[in-house]
Amino acid sequence: MTSALANITKAARAALPLQSRVALPTMTTQRRGYGTDKRIEVVNPVVELDGDEMTRIIWEKIKEYLIFPYLKIDCKYYDLGLPYRDQTDDQVTIDSALAIQKYNVGIKCATITPDEQRVEEFKLKKMWLSPNGTIRNILGGTVFREPILCHTIPRLVPGWTQSIVIGRHAHGDQYKATDVVIPSNGTVELVYTPEGGQPQRMKVFDFKNGGGVSMAMYNTDESIRSFAHSSFQVALSKGWPLYLSTKNTILKRYDGRFKDIFEEIYQAEYKKQFDAKGIWYEHRLIDDMVAQALKSSGGFVWSCKNYDGDVQSDVVAQGYGSLGLMTSVLMCPDGKTIESEAAHGTVTRHYREHQKGNKTSTNPVASIFAWTRGLEHRAKLDGTPELARYAQLLEKACVDTINAGHMTKDLAGCIHGIKNVKDGMYLYTNDFLEAIREDLAKKMSA
Repeated sequence: MTSALANITKAARAALPLQSRVALPTMTTQRRGYGTDKRIEVVNPVVELDGDEMTRIIWEKIKEYLIFPYLKIDCKYYDLGLPYRDQTDDQVTIDSALAIQKYNVGIKCATITPDEQRVEEFKLKKMWLSPNGTIRNILGGTVFREPILCHTIPRLVPGWTQSIVIGRHAHGDQYKATDVVIPSNGTVELVYTPEGGQPQRMKVFDFKNGGGVSMAMYNTDESIRSFAHSSFQVALSKGWPLYLSTKNTILKRYDGRFKDIFEEIYQAEYKKQFDAKGIWYEHRLIDDMVAQALKSSGGFVWSCKNYDGDVQSDVVAQGYGSLGLMTSVLMCPDGKTIESEAAHGTVTRHYREHQKGNKTSTNPVASIFAWTRGLEHRAKLDGTPELARYAQLLEKACVDTINAGHMTKDLAGCIHGIKNVKDGMYLYTNDFLEAIREDLAKKMSA
């Protein structure tokens, strides 16, 4: 695994122009001075990845209001804002991923993945790749999304009283497929040529009554094994059962490979640990798993193949009420290295209002939880319970503030319907952050 990731890193570096590898600094260290020694000492650094638009504005406020007043922390800072990614030919993204490998904890603000419109807006040199994709390709691992539960926010699935954690295997399958339109009658074949061997041909379909479409997709044993290890690690850390869903009754070899690798790794490396915690691992058909999830009360980890995870993570997010109350953590197969971020985007519409000088009511909770999940993992690695307590109290301050009726406009819309929300039913962003800060201060002094 290590050599494969090293090769990815080398390839990513080699693809960049030489000047981008030597010209601009990509990392700075952020420390804030405060006139008190009462702040909690964070033993080892974390890697901070700044972002774009409204989330970038809020990110700075979160640090000012909730992080630096309580922590003495060495943040290895990387600016992943789109202008600086362009300025460094995306070297800053690669360097940030390598820093996460070194320090084991990355905390990331939401970023723009540019399309044609963004290329024109920012006058970019090219349409840069998704920074999340670049970081995942270097670190490996699996993205796990978990809802943040607030009893005042109604759920579309009322029975979900505990969280459901969705793990999406964001590699290969339909997202790296080769698809083709077949223009007329003919035969489609799948050809595999072993290294140093002869081609092996497998007929896919004979088109006899006009054309159609065809597709070939793939995955790798290495990536599936990484997916399995990350899934078992998260289930153990949560103390919850793990389910893998596939359609192996139809894709007997393709999906069957996922099922077999998970079972092999579970029996060889994790079963005793699961038994000791009183939890279990099971494979389920995807249609059975969906039905079980809807009828359940939650409290499990659900590992999905790429397309299933793409769909089910959004279904689960809406089922719990809001994408603004959803965490996202990239767990690497070593169980030691993570990158945490909000599950949502950069909130462009609010940023346009901010640029006009208008106040916005933008929900910062998922971005705050990006910090708390990263810091709680830092505490676990360093053996610092005081830091873990701070992270847990900050999460509780967010939830308690919302449950007390103090919330942003999107959450008020979940309760009343967005068309029925009026002034006075919600707080603007800075006022909401101030309410969280006041609650956190009470909890920390208790």
